[in-house]
Order: sequence, then C-alpha cells, then structure tokens
Amino acid sequence: MTAAEHRRILLLGAIIALAPMSIDLYLPALPTLQQALGGTAAQGQFTLSVYFLGLAMGQLIYGPVSDRIGRRKPLYFGLALYALAALGCTLATDINSLIALRFLQALGGCAGMVIVRAVVRDLYTPQEMARVLSMLLLVMGVAPILAPLIGSWVFVAFGWQAVFGVLVAYGLACLIMAAKYLPETLARPGEALEFMRVLKGYGRLLRHRRFMGYALSGGIAQASLFAYIAVSSFVFIDFYALSPTQYGLLFGVNAFGLILGSQINNWMLTRYRAERVLRSALIAYSSFGVVLALVVITGLGGLPGVLIPLWCCIASLGFTFPNSTAAAMAPFGDRAGMAAALLGTLQYGLAAIASGVVASLHDGTALAMALAIAACGLISVIVLRVLTGKLAPF
Repeated sequence: MTAAEHRRILLLGAIIALAPMSIDLYLPALPTLQQALGGTAAQGQFTLSVYFLGLAMGQLIYGPVSDRIGRRKPLYFGLALYALAALGCTLATDINSLIALRFLQALGGCAGMVIVRAVVRDLYTPQEMARVLSMLLLVMGVAPILAPLIGSWVFVAFGWQAVFGVLVAYGLACLIMAAKYLPETLARPGEALEFMRVLKGYGRLLRHRRFMGYALSGGIAQASLFAYIAVSSFVFIDFYALSPTQYGLLFGVNAFGLILGSQINNWMLTRYRAERVLRSALIAYSSFGVVLALVVITGLGGLPGVLIPLWCCIASLGFTFPNSTAAAMAPFGDRAGMAAALLGTLQYGLAAIASGVVASLHDGTALAMALAIAACGLISVIVLRVLTGKLAPF
C-alpha cells in the first residue's frame, strides 16, 4: 500500500472508532456520573442503550443519502452534530437530559460508520474489503484499549464532564481531517431520493438471504460485546471490587484480544475465503461463551476463571466483524451506502436490545452478562446455518 492509502485507512479507522470511543471513554465514570445526575443504575445503563438505538436509527438515513449525493457531505454533517451533542453532554444537569443528548450524539456519530463501510466498498473488491476492514479494526481496536484508561485518568483528575470534552475535541479533529484528506469515492450519483424507492431498496436487502444471514449472524455476535460493555463497569467495579483504573486496564487487555483476533484474521484471509473464516470463528465464539456461562454459574476459578473465556470470546469477535461485513456487502457494490446502513442498523439495533435486556436483568453479579454472551454465540451459529445453509468450517 502507498503512504496515501495508509493515511486513508488511519483516517477511516479514526472516524469509525467514534462509536467505541463514545462508549468506552466514559465507562469508568458511569457509576459516579449516574449518582451525580440523580439517576438510578438502570438510567445510567440506559445512556448506553439509547446510544446504540441512535446508532441503529440514524444509519438508515445516511445510507441512501450518501448513495445519492456522495460520501463527504453527510459525513461532515454527522461529525458536526456529534461534536455539538458531546458539548451538550458536558453541560447536562440531570440524567434525562444526558440520555437525550447521547441519542443526538449517536445520530451524528453513526454517519461515520455508514460512510466508512461505503467508502471501503467503493474502493475495494469483497475479499480485499475483508482485509481492509481487519486493518481498520486494528486502528479502531486501539480505542477500547486507550479509552477506558484515558477516561479514568480524565475522570479522576477533572470530573466526568471533562470526559465528554475529550469527545468534543475528537469529533472536531475527525471533521477537520476528513475535510482535508478524504476524497469523494462515489463514482456517480445514485437515483433521486424518493421515500418509496428507499423503502423498496431496503425491502430487497431484507429479502436477500445471503445478506441477512451474514448481517444477522455477525450482528448477534457483536451484540454480545455491547451487552458485556453495558454492565461490565458494574460487574467488575462493584461486584469484583476493582478500582476504575484496574477496570480500565482489564478493559484494555480484552480489547487487545479483539485487535489480536483481527490481525490473525488478516493473515488468514490471504489463504482462506472470508466466509470460511467466519464460520470457524462463530463456532469458536459460541464454544467459549458456553464455557464462560458454566464458569459463572458454578463459581469455578473466581475472577480469573471468568476473565480467560471472556477474553477468548472477545478475541473471536476480531474475526466475525470484518468477515460478516464483507460477506454481507459483497453483492451490493452499486448500493454500498444502503447496504452499509441496513447492516449497521441491524448490528446496533441488536446491540441496543442485548444491552437493554442485560441491564434490566443485571443482578449485581456476572450471571446476566455471561448468559447473554453464551446465548448470542449459539443463536449466531443457528442463524448462519438457517439463512445461508452453511456451517461446517471446512
């Protein structure tokens, strides 16, 4: 790759990392933030769930718009909205206003998720797309490692409002760099935006078994990651009595597993098709999820007994995200924005459901988290088998 291509991948990775940064950066402050704003634990967790909901809903708009007018203008609008909403979060005085602002922040931030996938589909073949997405996962995987550490340091030193101030600066930096370095990649404008035509386009995607098989199996597996994120600070800080800094380090170690998985995936894609690697990864993921649930139920091994299968589950997701995305979007080069939008909506809609269910069932222990991870793993394998007719890894 040329220096310009490497720079473009770094920029795309930074933009798509807005979502994990906006989630992971404030996790160490979440229990304190919820108390400071007069909210319940469920309301504190809902600031995460509503963010997932905003990510899911907003993508349906950005997809067809970016197919019609290009990738750059919708991206600029979304990044500007994201930064303004993050600024509003720093000024929130009660938990309900923070929830509303988090929803607006998600509506802005989801532009990057749609448009980055569409740009990659514009520029690369499906197999190359899986490799590029693995490289993007390396860049965006740095966010879950650094974000809780940075978030805990900023929170301890300056308070929870400063955590959202960091997100304001990050959003503005992405906006400036995109305006300077990201070219327009849409070769020609799409059809005029008409409501019924957009609905029919989404309807065709929803009826496409290959698209739905890979989108749902990958999305259900990814939803378990956000179920873990939704309650992890309460599980490890409150139940296992880790400090915010220790929790940040633990979160970073798990995020390193995601990066390691994505880079092994990048190497495997030089030898095997993305679909084949995905099937193996989902089987491994579901197996580790069952082990995690059994360990939590029986209490064997204490905290280390929980952390080892949890790390293996998260590392397995480094294979599922790039390969399920590439496999789902492969047939839709002419509708990359719309396909990326529906894919993201399904993924984050499932994430909102999973995180909301786990938050409501959370009993102060790791049980709800472990059962959610195991269930998502098993369901993702079943969905892939039913909709694509493929399951055996080889």
